[in-house]
Amino acid sequence: MPMNAIGDMTVKAIGLLSGGLDSILATEMILKQGIEVTAFNVRSPFCLCKKDGCAAVDAAKQLNVPLKMVAAGNDYLRMLRKPKHGYGRNMNPCIDCRIFLFKKAKKYAKEIGADIIFTGEVLDERPMSQHYPAMMLIEMEAGLKGKILRPLSAKLLPETAVEKKGLVDRSKLMDIEGRSRKPQFKLAEEYNIKDFPCPAGGCLLTYEEYAKKIRDLFAHKKHVSMADIALLRIGRHFRKGQNKFVVGREEAENKLLVSRKTKNEYYFESPDIVGPITILQGPKTKNAIETASKLTAFYSDAKTGEVKVNFGRETLNKSIIVAIPKETDVIMLRVGNTK
Repeated sequence: MPMNAIGDMTVKAIGLLSGGLDSILATEMILKQGIEVTAFNVRSPFCLCKKDGCAAVDAAKQLNVPLKMVAAGNDYLRMLRKPKHGYGRNMNPCIDCRIFLFKKAKKYAKEIGADIIFTGEVLDERPMSQHYPAMMLIEMEAGLKGKILRPLSAKLLPETAVEKKGLVDRSKLMDIEGRSRKPQFKLAEEYNIKDFPCPAGGCLLTYEEYAKKIRDLFAHKKHVSMADIALLRIGRHFRKGQNKFVVGREEAENKLLVSRKTKNEYYFESPDIVGPITILQGPKTKNAIETASKLTAFYSDAKTGEVKVNFGRETLNKSIIVAIPKETDVIMLRVGNTK
């Protein structure tokens, strides 16, 4: 068992590990003080760190520390719908998100008897949640006032409870601030850290187009599930009244749409022309069926004229013939353009 530098007592810490460079560096800094570290990660459906998995998994392996992962569930979606401290530029509730993460970390720290909770946050690196007043507010509302250690900026912040107790050597912590990454890159070189797959983080909620999809979903559905959220990453999204239409962009997405559709949803496909799968959500009115069919025809390989489109719930046992719509009409139905 590792022994920390102040004595023969084993000190335990959990570190919020996103897989980004900052959190990797903070973890390495704590490990170098002989402290036993468990990495902690809340899996977000909005993470953009890595396409083929979570960057935190690779980071934990590189650091040779155990990793505890928990999924952000319906409690996260409730927070996202009505964040107490509002959104950033788009649908990013950064302050409420940090409070949520810290509360989860606090609970796990209690479970394993950890003495320290630390993060890779850098003072003034992010405009909404990493300036000093926001950091203090987040700590307070998470029930962790004065208890969050931020190794990369510790010398610029008030001494934490764990530093006062001597569980961490403050002199070996850093005074990094601002948005420049140069100090982190220099430190990474000193630590011989070369693989950091998510160096600048990434959250879909900060993207305008994705934010439009989230707003539309919340506006038209009272009870949103993680399955609804997952679907937002797939295909092109359109809205007409109470109906939502999701149109696949390529074969892999077409397969996903068919596999993820509910039993009551119709799906559409042209039997004669290469094209997309379209999913119809909401009332199965004549107008909605026609709109879904037109969208299917528009994104097919057909250039002019009329297109036959098959549709149904379990099988494509019904058909309709529609004219290819004008591009301007399709654009007006795109989520974000509808009124």
